[in-house]
Amino acid sequence: MLVTGADGRIGRATVARLREEGWRVVALAPRFRTLTAADAELRVGDATSEADVAAALEGVDAVVHLAAVPHWDHGTPREVYTTNVVSTFTVLVQAAQQGIRRAVIASSIQASGVPGNHHDVLPAYYPIDESLPTVHDEWYSLSKYSDELTARMVASHWGMSIVALRFPWTDEADALRVVGEEWTRDPVQGVKLGWSYLDVRDAAVAVSRSLEADVDGALVVQLAAPRTLVPFDTEELLDRFAPGVPRERRFPGRTVPVSTERAEHLLGFVAAHEIDPVPVSETAG
Repeated sequence: MLVTGADGRIGRATVARLREEGWRVVALAPRFRTLTAADAELRVGDATSEADVAAALEGVDAVVHLAAVPHWDHGTPREVYTTNVVSTFTVLVQAAQQGIRRAVIASSIQASGVPGNHHDVLPAYYPIDESLPTVHDEWYSLSKYSDELTARMVASHWGMSIVALRFPWTDEADALRVVGEEWTRDPVQGVKLGWSYLDVRDAAVAVSRSLEADVDGALVVQLAAPRTLVPFDTEELLDRFAPGVPRERRFPGRTVPVSTERAEHLLGFVAAHEIDPVPVSETAG
């Protein structure tokens, strides 16, 4: 098993999970600050390099591609876009050409273009799902959408089965609590994301389930914890911050307005780690 971006937050959790499940893990990253040789077989390299990727793929039978520039501000527009799309193209094509038939890639809830759109744009409907119309306005979301198209092409041409996981805001529990406090003070910050999140431990489980799922071709799967990261009723939040957006169903209590049906039905995945939101009184002032 090759894991690219292995020393990132999701990468480290994924390596640990796969090792627990008995996988032989080859970890590829430009540098290693956290993982050691006790965690995986370390390969220093660049996921955009055909030579580095080909070498890391030797002897593996599946790929988890997590390497990416994770935000539009983490480089120039060209750096962010080209790094992400070239690395995904390189990893998937190299793997397919070596006969590997199963891959999982990191996409994002940002792939629709809605969350990062700088105009006054909201989702076309709730719950947010894999079919949400795209409104790309920045290069990071465009790169994630392009990655999904690359997966579709590789699946068609080489017969590889690929799951593209659309991660929401994904981090470790302590960092998620900080985000929850920010969204509680100013809920409009989370409206385009449906106030959704995922613990990295659940992200790793979703990767594992994707490797085992009975999937043909390329599949896009949206992920999220079952409830929002804020201590408010979801219907009231939508009434206030997205009053004109159609709702395809009701969202009782803190139910997240993000569809996870595909993850549940096709991957057998339901997030197990939830963050208790900080009460409003503790975020005031």
